[in-house]
Amino acid sequence: MRLLDEAGLREKGIKFSRQHRHRLIRKGEFPKPVKIGANTNAWPEAEIDQYIKDRIAARDNAAAV
Repeated sequence: MRLLDEAGLREKGIKFSRQHRHRLIRKGEFPKPVKIGANTNAWPEAEIDQYIKDRIAARDNAAAV
């Protein structure tokens, strides 16, 4: 299992500010981070990949309507 830090999220195309990302997490619209240190969070790559796939599916479903 690979964990992504903020730089890893940016590499995947997720360039949200920290504040916006936390807002989405609170609303249940973005995967919760895993604490890997006192001041360090990371996200499982599989969850981020699924988040991206879900966004693509939502876009495609909206276009089909």
